[in-house]
Amino acid sequence: MTSTIRIAAALLIGSNGQTLLVRKRGTQAFMQPGGKIDAGEQPAQALARELFEELNLRIDPSEAVYLGHFSAPAANEPGFTVQAELFQVHIDVAVTPAAEIEEVCWIDPAGDGGLQLAPLTRDVILPFYRAPLTCDA
Repeated sequence: MTSTIRIAAALLIGSNGQTLLVRKRGTQAFMQPGGKIDAGEQPAQALARELFEELNLRIDPSEAVYLGHFSAPAANEPGFTVQAELFQVHIDVAVTPAAEIEEVCWIDPAGDGGLQLAPLTRDVILPFYRAPLTCDA
């Protein structure tokens, strides 16, 4: 039986259409910003708290658009599955890595930016986001 990590994650979209990924200190894989949902916390509130802790980014939880529930093997905890409540958030402000975030990178969501991506980002979130983009082409 695998253990589950419940998180709130953001598909952060900048004014140029790129999406922001983060890499935690001591790890290799880039992933959506966000983090664990505390007991009794609503996913959108957890997201707002995590974005502020990790990126000094203040968002209004009511402006985060809920995209759905996604899961994949955890990138940094072998044997764990990450279950993400995913929200889309548009921002037009600079972000700064803070807390456990070592690096941030804006990428074109149509590709992988040449980065090593966490399974949830690579296999689930970016393909989900790209789907409507390919329908319009």
